[in-house]
Amino acid sequence: MSDDKILIRGARVLGGDPRDVLVEGETISRLGTGLDADGARVVDAEGLILLPGLVDLHTHLREPGREDSETVLTGTRAAAKGGFTAVHAMANTFPVADTAGVVEQVWRLGQASGYCDVRPVGAVTVGLEGKQLAELGAMHDSAAQVRVFSDDGKCVDDAVIMRRALEYVKAFDGVVAQHAQEPRLTEGAQMNEGAVSAQLGLGGWPAVAEESIIARDVLLAAHVGSRVHICHLSTAGSVELVRWAKSKGWNVTAEVTPHHLLLTDELVRSYDPVYKVNPPLRTDADVMALREALADGTIDCVATDHAPHPHEDKDCEWAAAAMGMLGLETALSVVQETMVDTGLIDWAGVADRMSMRPARIGRLDGHGRPIAAGEPANLVLVDPAYRGTVDPAGFVSRSRNSPYAGRELPGRVTHTFLRGKATVTDGKLA
Repeated sequence: MSDDKILIRGARVLGGDPRDVLVEGETISRLGTGLDADGARVVDAEGLILLPGLVDLHTHLREPGREDSETVLTGTRAAAKGGFTAVHAMANTFPVADTAGVVEQVWRLGQASGYCDVRPVGAVTVGLEGKQLAELGAMHDSAAQVRVFSDDGKCVDDAVIMRRALEYVKAFDGVVAQHAQEPRLTEGAQMNEGAVSAQLGLGGWPAVAEESIIARDVLLAAHVGSRVHICHLSTAGSVELVRWAKSKGWNVTAEVTPHHLLLTDELVRSYDPVYKVNPPLRTDADVMALREALADGTIDCVATDHAPHPHEDKDCEWAAAAMGMLGLETALSVVQETMVDTGLIDWAGVADRMSMRPARIGRLDGHGRPIAAGEPANLVLVDPAYRGTVDPAGFVSRSRNSPYAGRELPGRVTHTFLRGKATVTDGKLA
């Protein structure tokens, strides 16, 4: 029996009829029924869904600088456990990933981890300060081959700087991923602005603060002829703006997080800081609009915005707590709960929104590929019949700030394969 040859027997490829998939080395060699391969390690996949390995456009791995909350190793282990074979590591580290040296450091740490591919995201501006363009070309030309640039955590609110960034990345088919938040409209904001914030007396983060930046940036992208990607879109109005931009044929893409597909601002009534996130949890009407937009393709993909924090940054009063939630180990379950089990998309749609489209947006070769002979064996097996209660104590992430603790969710990743090598087997890290 050889780990270089794996026979996945009876898997429902993209949710279809059962098929056998033979993996030899790093590549899928054959698909069919009744396949046999002498010496192959057999994985019994009866009742399991086979998808291409998931790709996350928006992951905070925290290294360098905040290794108390996550490292590239622990974050990629969490990614593998969640079915991901590639993640994009955001730039708001310490030091900021605004030079070729820092992005190469993150890329090499990812290479060493072995659990999933890590593509660093470069900062748009030096130090995320919004004043001067970072070394975009040098980061692109580095070993890390950066194609996505974002000041995530902060908005590139200066229209001239944003225009220059869009012009610069156009030269090498890069994309600027915008954290859409007009800072002057969100000063002192603690949660979504609306009925609940008024009742709780907490500072409101209005939808228009997101929507006004999106409106400006899709117009800029169209003017320049460049690519813009909207991070963690969260409002019904934002959906309509992206839908309008796409109807014009402009090169605009958008992502939604799992938590914005499931959770609402009503949870903030508990004052539990685990629900404090940026952009904030919105209303039920926003959640429904986001689900429909993901189903019809207006929103291109799901991205986790995995934001680990140490215990002390969340176990405190609401106003002092850090913003952010874990996402990698529960993303697929939340998407099954909100999108598949509700009938909005099928498993082929999950493959499209969580693997194929994010890989295409990030220009990530070898990921998000069809499950076919000759393709890289980046694969994930999912048990859709499983239901279990989320217990963050069992996470492999270094942090525990999950908003789903104690909640029952469907689906479980049983196996993850990175270029034919098992990173997760029977639900456990290999």
